[in-house]
Amino acid sequence: MDSTAPANRPKIAETIIHPTASIRDSSIGTCCEILENTSLHTVELGDYSYLGQRCIVGDATIGKFCAIAAEVRIGAPNHPMDRPSMHRFTYCPEYYSADAVRDHSFFAERKADRAVIGHDVWIGHGVIVLPGVKVGDGAVLAAGAVVTKDVEPYTVVGGVPAKFIRERFSPTVAEKLAAIAWWDWPFETIMARLADFQSSDIETFCKRWA
Repeated sequence: MDSTAPANRPKIAETIIHPTASIRDSSIGTCCEILENTSLHTVELGDYSYLGQRCIVGDATIGKFCAIAAEVRIGAPNHPMDRPSMHRFTYCPEYYSADAVRDHSFFAERKADRAVIGHDVWIGHGVIVLPGVKVGDGAVLAAGAVVTKDVEPYTVVGGVPAKFIRERFSPTVAEKLAAIAWWDWPFETIMARLADFQSSDIETFCKRWA
């Protein structure tokens, strides 16, 4: 037995959701983990992805095998900047008048403007991803980044607003990894090939499994 492993680590193919987490209108994949005080609203969370404490995610699709640190905000909703007022009385007037009707079209547009996170994405502590942003497979969002634009696969971005820092791999390797799409393998296959995943020899990995 690994003495360094946490005693409460999830069992194989078991999804762990902390009792303080809030999940609404969302689908959660296999063997996911959602930690304390994290909120998901209208979210699709892929298999084996996990979120740290105090994350808020709304109107988003998150791929498989994503590692999301604490206090991350994905799909932070925008206010209507093109209206005379940005205050919520313009779209939630029923909060202030019993005769007023909620602006359902505004909420439909907000819900449709989904953030999309690819597979095997690492999102660092305190990152904010705005609505409508698409993050490619294998990308890294550095801690504290505010991501306002799409992020290419297998790139690293950071800063406010987030900017390109570097490529994780060459474009050729990135294309091969996309074609391999290992995240769609049966998990038994992934574990059988664990030694290859633990190696930094990415060229050999691509040659072996392309």
